[in-house]
Order: sequence, then structure tokens, then C-alpha cells
Amino acid sequence: MNCFKGHYPGVGLLKKDQKEPLYIFKAAYTIDIKHLSIPDISDLILHGNLVTRLKCGGFIFAIGLNHAISDGIGLVQFLMVVGEITRGASSPSTLPVWQRHLLNARDPPRVTYTHPEYDEVADTKGTIIPLDDMSHRFFFFGPAEISALRKFVPHHLSQCSTFELLTAYLWRCRTISIQPDLDEEVCIICSVNASAKLNPPLPTGYYGNSFALSGAITTTEKLCKKPLGYALELVKKAKNKVNEEYMWSLVEMLVIRGRPHFTVVRTFLVSDLTRAGFKKVDFGWGKPVYGGPAKGGVGAIPGVICTFIPVKNGMGKDGIVVPICLPAPAMEIYVKELDGLSKFIVSSL
Repeated sequence: MNCFKGHYPGVGLLKKDQKEPLYIFKAAYTIDIKHLSIPDISDLILHGNLVTRLKCGGFIFAIGLNHAISDGIGLVQFLMVVGEITRGASSPSTLPVWQRHLLNARDPPRVTYTHPEYDEVADTKGTIIPLDDMSHRFFFFGPAEISALRKFVPHHLSQCSTFELLTAYLWRCRTISIQPDLDEEVCIICSVNASAKLNPPLPTGYYGNSFALSGAITTTEKLCKKPLGYALELVKKAKNKVNEEYMWSLVEMLVIRGRPHFTVVRTFLVSDLTRAGFKKVDFGWGKPVYGGPAKGGVGAIPGVICTFIPVKNGMGKDGIVVPICLPAPAMEIYVKELDGLSKFIVSSL
């Protein structure tokens, strides 16, 4: 392409020709961040960046990513390299590795596990979350909140991880909020980093997708009426079944079935970014205050995908922030469910 122009209102123009590198023209513009108009570029690019400089001196570095290129850990690897170069490095400390053939299906492909999270589920009762009237909120879970949740964990599950516990709790709260019929099935899906589970492991620098989706299914009635430990056991089983053979079974199921989308009907998918490394990225402006989705509900169907993001809150406490997207009426119920946890914390003091 001889010429590329990208226009972001009030910020400037990008232009490239055959002989010169990419030029970035900076422009000043005064506007409230809530009035920024950002085009939907999700179907147009494999990777895109947008930098917004704030009047306070800070920056927002926005990234559009297609998972055909990398997963979250691969994205962090790329951002770390960009940071190294902007701070004066002449070459990356970790060289990128393409080698997508390392995850090619076996010949012949063999599906050795069931993968119900990819089953086609008919939405016969219209329980897919609507696209309009969506409410977005962020919820913070610090040491006090996690400690309070652990009081509801049975003894045989006392060694559960924070991810497992918080996933079980939020899945239960969300299901109560969207109010499916009691006999309807609901699904939890965990995104699990499987790169180290392969033998041999994927090489250092590999930035392609190496996560596996693994799920568990139950009914609304069981999930909402049984104690938290019931949901916690389902989450642990879903996460722990991801091993090398599961990964190959998943790869080969996707090949045989033509890469189906995971089911979104009454599904809650959780991705843990607390160890992805976004907090270590440094472009020369200092460490980031926040690294994660701009709002809840990323993906084709808002409200299905949820991410756990490490943050330090305004009081200086380290914890996890969870962006949530739900229809407005469901969000009201969701907030009431979480308020119950806050009241429990206060009563325990």
C-alpha cells in the first residue's frame, strides 16, 4: 500500500510513503475523555495502537489485538520489547518466536476429552445477554474481601487459589443477577495458560495463543442454592483438567470442527491477568497505573468475558479489580450481592 492515513479527531494524522518511515504528527486538543469518539476497529486490524496524552501529563496506551496474532502473555512480551527500545535498547532482550507449527494438530487428530464449552447451545428461552442497556462497573477485591470469602470455604478446599475462589463467587453472583430458570444449565469457562504443560514446553519468546479454555456445567438451581464450596469445586475441576493431553485434544477438536466459538449462552468466561506482566511494562513514562481492558464485557457478546486485573487502589492497597458488564437491572442485583460481602466484612471487624 503506497500511503496509509489514520485520523483520530483532534490528535493528528499518520502518513507513510514508500521511501520514508512512519511519521506521527502530534496535535493538541482539549476534550473530556468521555467525549472521545473511538472507531470500532476490531474487524479491521490484527494489531493496532492508539496513544492519548492527558493534560495531567499521563498517557493512555490503547491496544487493539486479534487473538490470531497472540494471547495476553504474548502481547505483554511485545509491549516489554517496545518499552526496552523506547528506553534506548538496541535489540530486544527476548526475541520473538513465530513457529506456529508447534501447536499443529497431530496426524491423525485425536479428540480424547469432552469439550462441552464448545457445544452448540440453543437459546430457547432468550437468556443471551442483550446488547443494549448495558451497565459497566469495576469492582475491587483486596485482602479483606478475599479473607472474608475464605470464611465460606469448606476445610477440604481451604488451599484453593484466589483465582478459583473469586471465580466461583463471581459466577454465582452473576447467575443470581441474570436470573435464568432454575432448570437451565449454566457454564463456567476458565482460560488456562497451557504453555508450560506441554512437553517440551513452548520456547521462550513464543507469543502465539497457548491458553486453553476448560469449563464446567451445572444447573442454576444447584449453583445458586448450594454453598459457595459447590461452585468452587466445579471451578477447580475445570482448571485442573488442563494438561498436555487436554491441550492436544482441544487443538484437534478445533481442527475437526472448523474452529467453533465457545458457547455464550448462560456462559461466564474468566481470564486471569494478574500474572500476565502488564504492571512491568515501561515505555519510559514509569510503571502503569492500570493494564487491562478499558471496560467489562469485551468480546462478541458483552458480559460473557471477565478479567482479573492487578491494581493498587486509592488507599494504596494491592488487590484485583474486575470489570463487569451486565444489563442495568441485572447490575443492580449484582451490586446488592456484593454489598452482602461488604456488610459481612464490617460485621467481622
